Amino acid sequence: MKIYLDNCCLNRPFDDQSNPRIHLEAEAVKAIITMCEQGNWLLISSHVLIYEINNAPDRQRANIINMINQLSKEVIPITENIRQRAKTFEKGGLQAFDALHLASAEENADVFLTTDDQFLKKARQISGLTIKVSNPLHWLEEILP
Repeated sequence: MKIYLDNCCLNRPFDDQSNPRIHLEAEAVKAIITMCEQGNWLLISSHVLIYEINNAPDRQRANIINMINQLSKEVIPITENIRQRAKTFEKGGLQAFDALHLASAEENADVFLTTDDQFLKKARQISGLTIKVSNPLHWLEEILP
Protein backbone atom coordinates (compact mmCIF):
# COMPACT_ATOMS: atom_id res chain seq x y z
CA MET A 1 0.00 0.00 0.00
CA LYS A 2 1.47 3.34 -1.09
CA ILE A 3 0.35 6.22 1.12
CA TYR A 4 0.67 9.96 0.53
CA LEU A 5 0.25 11.98 3.72
CA ASP A 6 -0.24 15.66 3.02
CA ASN A 7 1.28 18.40 5.15
CA CYS A 8 -1.88 18.67 7.28
CA CYS A 9 -1.50 15.00 8.23
CA LEU A 10 2.20 15.29 8.96
CA ASN A 11 1.50 18.27 11.22
CA ARG A 12 -1.49 16.72 13.01
CA PRO A 13 0.53 15.12 15.86
CA PHE A 14 1.87 18.61 16.69
CA ASP A 15 -1.53 20.34 16.76
CA ASP A 16 -3.48 21.08 19.97
CA GLN A 17 -4.46 17.63 21.23
CA SER A 18 -7.17 18.90 23.59
CA ASN A 19 -9.69 18.65 20.74
CA PRO A 20 -10.89 15.01 20.56
CA ARG A 21 -11.05 14.97 16.76
CA ILE A 22 -7.52 16.32 16.41
CA HIS A 23 -6.26 13.82 18.98
CA LEU A 24 -7.85 10.85 17.18
CA GLU A 25 -6.56 12.01 13.80
CA ALA A 26 -3.08 12.46 15.30
CA GLU A 27 -3.17 8.91 16.66
CA ALA A 28 -4.25 7.63 13.24
CA VAL A 29 -1.38 9.48 11.55
CA LYS A 30 1.09 8.06 14.09
CA ALA A 31 -0.25 4.54 13.47
CA ILE A 32 0.14 4.98 9.70
CA ILE A 33 3.70 6.24 10.12
CA THR A 34 4.48 3.27 12.37
CA MET A 35 3.14 0.87 9.74
CA CYS A 36 5.39 2.58 7.18
CA GLU A 37 8.40 2.35 9.53
CA GLN A 38 7.73 -1.37 9.95
CA GLY A 39 7.63 -1.84 6.19
CA ASN A 40 3.96 -2.82 6.03
CA TRP A 41 3.07 0.21 3.91
CA LEU A 42 5.11 2.62 1.80
CA LEU A 43 5.17 6.34 2.46
CA ILE A 44 5.21 8.40 -0.75
CA SER A 45 6.32 12.03 -0.89
CA SER A 46 6.68 14.68 -3.58
CA HIS A 47 8.71 17.74 -4.45
CA VAL A 48 5.57 19.76 -3.70
CA LEU A 49 5.35 18.35 -0.18
CA ILE A 50 9.06 18.88 0.49
CA TYR A 51 8.75 22.48 -0.70
CA GLU A 52 5.78 23.06 1.60
CA ILE A 53 7.54 21.53 4.61
CA ASN A 54 10.72 23.51 3.98
CA ASN A 55 8.79 26.78 3.80
CA ALA A 56 6.88 26.32 7.05
CA PRO A 57 7.28 29.20 9.50
CA ASP A 58 7.99 26.92 12.50
CA ARG A 59 11.50 25.67 11.70
CA GLN A 60 11.68 23.27 14.65
CA ARG A 61 8.45 21.57 13.60
CA ALA A 62 9.56 21.57 9.95
CA ASN A 63 12.79 19.79 10.89
CA ILE A 64 10.87 17.06 12.73
CA ILE A 65 8.41 16.66 9.86
CA ASN A 66 11.30 16.47 7.40
CA MET A 67 12.72 13.57 9.44
CA ILE A 68 9.37 11.78 9.27
CA ASN A 69 9.10 12.50 5.54
CA GLN A 70 12.52 10.89 5.03
CA LEU A 71 10.77 7.55 5.60
CA SER A 72 9.35 8.03 2.10
CA LYS A 73 10.31 5.30 -0.32
CA GLU A 74 9.65 7.52 -3.30
CA VAL A 75 9.68 11.25 -3.98
CA ILE A 76 7.54 12.23 -6.94
CA PRO A 77 9.00 15.06 -9.04
CA ILE A 78 6.81 17.67 -10.68
CA THR A 79 6.52 16.65 -14.32
CA GLU A 80 4.61 18.20 -17.18
CA ASN A 81 1.97 15.45 -16.83
CA ILE A 82 1.52 16.34 -13.16
CA ARG A 83 1.24 20.05 -14.01
CA GLN A 84 -1.44 19.33 -16.60
CA ARG A 85 -3.35 17.02 -14.26
CA ALA A 86 -3.17 19.68 -11.53
CA LYS A 87 -4.76 22.19 -13.90
CA THR A 88 -7.66 19.77 -14.32
CA PHE A 89 -8.02 19.57 -10.54
CA GLU A 90 -7.96 23.36 -10.27
CA LYS A 91 -10.95 23.45 -12.62
CA GLY A 92 -12.61 21.13 -10.12
CA GLY A 93 -12.21 23.73 -7.40
CA LEU A 94 -8.87 22.92 -5.76
CA GLN A 95 -6.30 25.61 -5.04
CA ALA A 96 -3.17 25.41 -7.21
CA PHE A 97 -0.91 24.01 -4.48
CA ASP A 98 -3.50 21.44 -3.37
CA ALA A 99 -4.00 20.43 -6.99
CA LEU A 100 -0.26 19.80 -7.38
CA HIS A 101 -0.27 17.64 -4.23
CA LEU A 102 -3.16 15.56 -5.50
CA ALA A 103 -1.72 15.21 -9.01
CA SER A 104 1.63 14.15 -7.54
CA ALA A 105 0.00 11.56 -5.30
CA GLU A 106 -2.16 10.26 -8.13
CA GLU A 107 1.04 9.56 -10.07
CA ASN A 108 2.10 6.67 -7.82
CA ALA A 109 0.19 6.37 -4.54
CA ASP A 110 -2.84 4.28 -3.67
CA VAL A 111 -4.34 6.73 -1.20
CA PHE A 112 -4.06 10.45 -0.47
CA LEU A 113 -4.70 11.25 3.18
CA THR A 114 -5.55 14.69 4.55
CA THR A 115 -7.25 16.22 7.57
CA ASP A 116 -8.40 19.23 5.51
CA ASP A 117 -12.19 18.93 5.27
CA GLN A 118 -12.52 21.49 2.47
CA PHE A 119 -9.91 19.67 0.40
CA LEU A 120 -11.70 16.35 0.99
CA LYS A 121 -15.03 17.79 -0.07
CA LYS A 122 -13.65 19.30 -3.28
CA ALA A 123 -11.48 16.30 -4.20
CA ARG A 124 -14.40 13.90 -3.85
CA GLN A 125 -16.32 15.92 -6.43
CA ILE A 126 -13.61 15.57 -9.09
CA SER A 127 -14.66 13.09 -11.74
CA GLY A 128 -12.07 10.68 -13.10
CA LEU A 129 -9.89 10.78 -10.01
CA THR A 130 -7.77 7.60 -9.94
CA ILE A 131 -6.68 7.74 -6.29
CA LYS A 132 -8.64 7.33 -3.09
CA VAL A 133 -8.80 10.53 -1.03
CA SER A 134 -9.65 10.18 2.64
CA ASN A 135 -9.20 11.37 6.19
CA PRO A 136 -6.52 9.23 7.93
CA LEU A 137 -8.83 8.19 10.78
CA HIS A 138 -11.68 7.20 8.46
CA TRP A 139 -9.30 5.38 6.14
CA LEU A 140 -7.81 3.33 8.98
CA GLU A 141 -11.31 2.42 10.16
CA GLU A 142 -12.08 1.16 6.63
CA ILE A 143 -8.98 -0.96 6.09
CA LEU A 144 -8.10 -2.39 9.49
CA PRO A 145 -9.82 -5.60 10.53
